[in-house]
Amino acid sequence: MSSLFLLSTALLVMLSPSGACAGTADTCLPAGIQSTDVVGVRVARGKGMTVTVAEKLKELKARCRKHKLVDAQGREIRFYQLIGCWGNPPDDYQQQLERQATELAKLRKRYRVIEMTCNPSGDQRMRSSPPPANP
Repeated sequence: MSSLFLLSTALLVMLSPSGACAGTADTCLPAGIQSTDVVGVRVARGKGMTVTVAEKLKELKARCRKHKLVDAQGREIRFYQLIGCWGNPPDDYQQQLERQATELAKLRKRYRVIEMTCNPSGDQRMRSSPPPANP
């Protein structure tokens, strides 16, 4: 009787959502990041197709190791939300973009960085920096 109880308990654990996903990259996603979030836009055959967190993690062969998200080489993965999709940029946009570039360079030295686009729609009219001023 007790072996039947143990068997049924083990089966329930295996079928539960947390048991089914154990060890997958989804279990280690940081707060605020979902597998359906858009990382960027890939242009193929003239069409812009969104790339999700799940697709990017699959591409990197990411997995959960010791409660940390790592790529195929074992390098920890970090997400970074990009700025710069301004319709009308703020006065200090250049400083903000420089600060972002500095932060990204520092993170890339230690981590695999997944840059989260500020423009998930793929609209090409939105730019990461405004056009140069006319002289």
